[in-house]
Amino acid sequence: MELKQHFITTERPYREGAVEVFEQIIPEFDLCRATLTITALGVYEAEINGTKVGEQMFAPGYTYYYHDLFYQTHDITDLLHGNDTLRIYLGQGWYCGRFTCDNKTQIYGERPAVSWILEAELSDGSKKYFCSDAPSVHAVQSPYNYAGLYDGEIFFADGAPRSDAPEIFPPVSYDGPLPDRFSPTEIMVRCREEMPVQDATVKDGAVILDFGQNFAGIIELDPSKMTGSSIRIRHGEILDQDGNLYTRNLRKAKAELIYHRGTDTAKYRPRFTYMGFRYAEITGTDYVPGLITAYALYSDMERTGHFACDNSLADRLYQNQVWGQKSNYIEVPTDCPQRDERMGYPGDGQVFALTGAYNFDTERFWAKYLQDIRSTQQDNTEGYVAPVVPAEGPAGVGFLNMLGWGNAVTIIPEMLYRQYGTDRYLHEQYTSMKSHVECEIRHMGGLQGVEDLWIAPNLGDWLCPGKDIAFMAQHNGPVSNAFIVNDLRILSRTARYLGKTEDADRYEAQLEKTREAYLRTFINEDGTMKDDYQGAYIMALHFVVPKGPLWDGLFRTLIEKIRGEGMQTGFFSTEHLLPLLADNGEADLAYELLLQEECPGWMYQVLRGATTTWERWDAILPDGSVNESDQNGDNMVSFNHYAFGSVGEFYYTHILGIRPLEPGYRKILIAPVPDARLEKVSGSFVSRSGKISVAWEIEDDMFSLRIETPTETLLRLPDGTKKELEAGSYTFESKL
Repeated sequence: MELKQHFITTERPYREGAVEVFEQIIPEFDLCRATLTITALGVYEAEINGTKVGEQMFAPGYTYYYHDLFYQTHDITDLLHGNDTLRIYLGQGWYCGRFTCDNKTQIYGERPAVSWILEAELSDGSKKYFCSDAPSVHAVQSPYNYAGLYDGEIFFADGAPRSDAPEIFPPVSYDGPLPDRFSPTEIMVRCREEMPVQDATVKDGAVILDFGQNFAGIIELDPSKMTGSSIRIRHGEILDQDGNLYTRNLRKAKAELIYHRGTDTAKYRPRFTYMGFRYAEITGTDYVPGLITAYALYSDMERTGHFACDNSLADRLYQNQVWGQKSNYIEVPTDCPQRDERMGYPGDGQVFALTGAYNFDTERFWAKYLQDIRSTQQDNTEGYVAPVVPAEGPAGVGFLNMLGWGNAVTIIPEMLYRQYGTDRYLHEQYTSMKSHVECEIRHMGGLQGVEDLWIAPNLGDWLCPGKDIAFMAQHNGPVSNAFIVNDLRILSRTARYLGKTEDADRYEAQLEKTREAYLRTFINEDGTMKDDYQGAYIMALHFVVPKGPLWDGLFRTLIEKIRGEGMQTGFFSTEHLLPLLADNGEADLAYELLLQEECPGWMYQVLRGATTTWERWDAILPDGSVNESDQNGDNMVSFNHYAFGSVGEFYYTHILGIRPLEPGYRKILIAPVPDARLEKVSGSFVSRSGKISVAWEIEDDMFSLRIETPTETLLRLPDGTKKELEAGSYTFESKL
């Protein structure tokens, strides 16, 4: 039996936020084993006798629905006791609910649909099947007046007074389009840490709860502790200067839960939404301990990296970037978890990818997202990787070419190869990489362009201080084309590795032509960039210019600019800044930038109470007000964006000094770059070869180091001493 054959929906006229509820009675029989296989166009949750089936949130998961759909198979044997009620809640989700920053509805289809097959194996060896399109399935009253990703939920418990209950529509067969591929879920979102209330404050008749940490998650409500008949819970990331919940940055998202108490006092958790918040405002009932419990949620990933140091600000920044990852690895690499966006952005994703792959084992997360990229790319008329994945549907490049975003198609597979030692993604993604790069090549030159470069409007080094959209649209070239150079480097090497000699020759030749065109077009002979901003220098130095006199001149100019201007970097260049400095004799400057307390800077955020990294360096202005200056036609200030959290890479690769010398850490480099301002430092990373641990401290100009390594390792001490080591534990001292 196939799920494709059993989809049902209703004929309800489309209403944004509607939830369908279906029930099926499973009779008593002599059961040996039972499984439920289920999927939906939309978001579903299955219950048996009121108990949730499985742990997955937002099942079946977010995919590019034109081509891909996940399904889940659960062993439900222990949930069946005879004459059981299978109940399915079906929401609109990403499929046809309100989604994207344009607040569109019905993006992938007109209405949600669900399909399930309950297979019961009886003790006599026979099997019985209970399917979604069987006559025994009927619709029941939905407890939801509304459920949507952005606005939240309005829920009526059984027995709650209700005058406007939605009409019940019976199930009908679904005859709309279905995706090409059905596959089992490989990674799921589920509830993780419990987030206890840290403080409760009464403010203007409301109670504001502080959870002490900005995060993406949900609130669980215990109705037995309610004193009122209903409760309204609003979510926000910060409080304004008067102590009120700040929500203007949510834009059109209401981010609230409204619960009406009835005779059923079972605990309530939202099924169809999550919020990005630190604070929750409660009205309608008194607050008592135990009324509210919050949980963080994110995609299943095993924690692999840890770091601690005695410098409290630097330590807090490390924690901030970890929480930024947790908050934005939800099905896809999102930009933020709170406002009317939460879309899959490959640009933000690739910037943070290496940091994230130290914090957590992200291989399965990226395997899923690379499939999203391939599926979305199938429908791109130019073979380009869209700036949002999954995309809304077929499209071309668009007015903004968004270089830096789609380039995740090459950056992520190479990162996975180095970090995890698997070439699976080089094989799987090769055609996708090639298609994207061929599109870049086709756009080179032209009447207004430069041969072997793609000159077009772009966001460039996004959110670079002092450089707005209009500036970057005209001066993004050195940043955007640095990504093309990197694409050609990765693709030509991948082709050579995979034995595709003709492709390798072609892309190596194009790489040299594009590099030469870049040097002619964007760089002056005196070692300055024609577009004279820091991001242009950093991207040129990191991706394009070979080591030599020109590189040295550019690097000197960059140092002069940093010392004269302070740090002035955007989304893309920030990732590479500190490693670039530390690897080239400017470790002291790298630490100065890391630890500086002025804006722009990471510690500026920490000192203003940040518990995640911000979208903008100056999201809160020095006077304490929120920076609501216009960037793209609307309020754009998120306090939980992980792009600037890419500084976490520096923590692992330089402060701890853990890097792979061979893919998958088959051979390891440990080369810490110490600074006394951090005092004592310790950390670890669980690589594919085993756990790598590093701890160091500085006392009286003596550097003391303890390491544990699982395999062959090159150790490089701060004084330049190198040692070849086998697996084991070691201690060293050297003079600084």
